[in-house]
Amino acid sequence: MSNEYLGLILLGALLAGIFVGFPIAFTLIILSVVFGYIGFGDTVFYLMVFQTIGLMKEETLAAVPLFIFMGHVLEQAGLMERLFKSFQLILAPVRGSLYLGVLLTATLFATATGIIGASVTVMGLMAAPAMIKAGYDPKMSAGAITAGGTLGILIPPSVMLVVMGPVVGVSIIKLFAAAIIPGLILAGLYIGYCMVRSHLDPKLGPPLPRDQWATSVGQVVWEFAAGIVPMATIMFASLGSIIFGLATPTEAAAMGAAGAVLLTLFYGRLSFRAIREAALKTLETSSLVLFLAVASNVYGAVFTRLGTSTMMAETMLALPISPDAMLLLLMALIFVLGWPLEWPAIVFIFLPIFMPVVEGLKIDLVWFCTLVAVNLQTAFLSPPVAMAAYYLKAVAPKWELGQIYRGMAAFMVLQMFGLAIVFFFPQTALWLPTVLFGKT
Repeated sequence: MSNEYLGLILLGALLAGIFVGFPIAFTLIILSVVFGYIGFGDTVFYLMVFQTIGLMKEETLAAVPLFIFMGHVLEQAGLMERLFKSFQLILAPVRGSLYLGVLLTATLFATATGIIGASVTVMGLMAAPAMIKAGYDPKMSAGAITAGGTLGILIPPSVMLVVMGPVVGVSIIKLFAAAIIPGLILAGLYIGYCMVRSHLDPKLGPPLPRDQWATSVGQVVWEFAAGIVPMATIMFASLGSIIFGLATPTEAAAMGAAGAVLLTLFYGRLSFRAIREAALKTLETSSLVLFLAVASNVYGAVFTRLGTSTMMAETMLALPISPDAMLLLLMALIFVLGWPLEWPAIVFIFLPIFMPVVEGLKIDLVWFCTLVAVNLQTAFLSPPVAMAAYYLKAVAPKWELGQIYRGMAAFMVLQMFGLAIVFFFPQTALWLPTVLFGKT
């Protein structure tokens, strides 16, 4: 049997292992060693060492634990809670005000953290009781919270974009710039949907009672400033310093993490317990991501050395379809993979397999990565994994899981519409990187 077909068996074995439920990282390493040894002998062991060392030398990956730490510290600071209460007070007379408050808070908070677990959990704790008390529709409420929370995985500084850059070989700074407008488009679609439905059917999102309205213009101004200014400071410290070339992603992540700690201290919520909890959560998440990165890097090297990736790329490029149709096929594959798998597995394992095809079609890599990022965001909204649903269910037990899923379905349709906008209008992703950095 040729090594190319041995690689196909390796890919099939990986998919079988994943669907059976074996831990992905260990499955990758075991299969890489076994099939690599069969294909090219003990060279596989040297390959493992060099691939691991090479990946660990990628300094931009140091931004991963720092951005994750920043998100968890901000969760402890109560910044998201203050921001939501500000919007709740300011928008109280408006139909669907809580939907609007949730989505605006989630969008702004997404610019300060690259993880969704914290966003969905905190938004669920804050907004769900208020929505239940105000008589808001459970399905639409759940959909707004989960969809808004997933914006953190797309809008910079996104951990997914940080790890995607080195995998694809694209500047993280350009990916950050490219993801801003698509992220805002999705936020706009969510807000527009909620506000139109609340206007057409006031029972879905009635205005808040009079006793929850602001008592003066001064109170509105104060609440707005108290909620927005700290968030704007964190945004500039992390995202702004990257976009304007003041710092590398790793340096900006360190600045953001330090700013989050200082802000927590300013709010009087800094304690050893809070920092310890944030550090442990950071260690847990970043270890999972980086260990998977090492394992998938080794797997990819074995898969490529067997020659299977080249064979697959040549076969796909030989198909009598246009580049746009091929790109649409790749997006469909990624969308389907997002149902049973989370984004790290797809980014680390399957993107390197698709890259020879993308490069052969001469597709702009910044645009492709943005499409993938928007596509993978649906993984948090699509069953059976749909992690956002489980995060919300844990903090809003009054809502049935079925209600949450049904509420997420409408926002998943909006998500696909947003993906179509980026697909058919590439400048939504490429315009800002071109303005800031020249031709991508």
